[in-house]
Amino acid sequence: MKFLIIRFSSIGDIVLTTPVVRCLKQQVEGAEIHYLTKRSFKEIIESNPYISKVHLLADNLNGLIDDLKKENFDYIIDLHNNLRTLKVKRALKGIPSFSFNKLNIEKWLLTAVKINVMPKVHIVDRYLATVKTFGVKNDGKGLDYFILEKDIVPDNDIPAAQSLGYIGIVIGAALNTKKLPIHKLKELCKKVDHPIILLGGPEDQEAGNEIASVDPVKIYNSCGKFSLNESADLVRRAKLIITHDTGLMHIAAAFKKPVLSIWGNTVPSFGMTPYYGKIMVANDLFEINGLWCRPCSKIGYNKCPLGHFKCMENQNISEIAKTVEESIK
Repeated sequence: MKFLIIRFSSIGDIVLTTPVVRCLKQQVEGAEIHYLTKRSFKEIIESNPYISKVHLLADNLNGLIDDLKKENFDYIIDLHNNLRTLKVKRALKGIPSFSFNKLNIEKWLLTAVKINVMPKVHIVDRYLATVKTFGVKNDGKGLDYFILEKDIVPDNDIPAAQSLGYIGIVIGAALNTKKLPIHKLKELCKKVDHPIILLGGPEDQEAGNEIASVDPVKIYNSCGKFSLNESADLVRRAKLIITHDTGLMHIAAAFKKPVLSIWGNTVPSFGMTPYYGKIMVANDLFEINGLWCRPCSKIGYNKCPLGHFKCMENQNISEIAKTVEESIK
């Protein structure tokens, strides 16, 4: 059987689909897995051994659809479920499809009127529900992330201060209301008594420089210096990861790293906490409970809609640093 799995974005969401890929490949006899995503996320899945072929969306969706028609898929597994995936499914008419339930009404109730009717089910299990027709079950092995040899960071690219071990702190996120303010991150770095590598993309480089100025020896700013897969390798090598609700959090979980996740405008109730399957790994969540305005969005904003940003400004940095020390011990 030939399957087309669709998930266009983003980093974390794609990583969270990897149990579907693995379980489908391993549990359905003769399964051939193709994966459709945006070109910008190619490196996340190009080295996945369970995927036979990756199809990439750039600008021309119609041209892509013509190519997909030639593959003669038996089934489509739509793990994105938006207007664009609907267009793909309609174009590949006659092919049975199974779509992920996004729970948009439940999310609206939680963000708009603060009524929580979200099922207490992780999004990984909701993704896996799309393939239950084929007898696929959760194998409990958690997430996958594969790094090619070319993306392994050479030892001499890691500063001497961090060469014997370090804490990884992810300073970035897709939107600002998911991120600790810079002054809180600087406070955290001061209180963590271990070598630190700051993790993020090119857009986080300037903030990383300011945070690293607290102690340029103890803190190494890697933001913008490495590719996504190279940053994933730095996550893999870390003793522990401190992170916002972002893609590198899920990559850390894929490598079975202890994670301290810090939550701002989004909430764990959305079902996207670090996921390890049946494997027991330390996983501490920090959030400010009792704020009537939280969650204000299922995604986030560039700035707090109310201006106070209490969901991050009220985070207890001393408690987070204490938890780091206890986890390391």
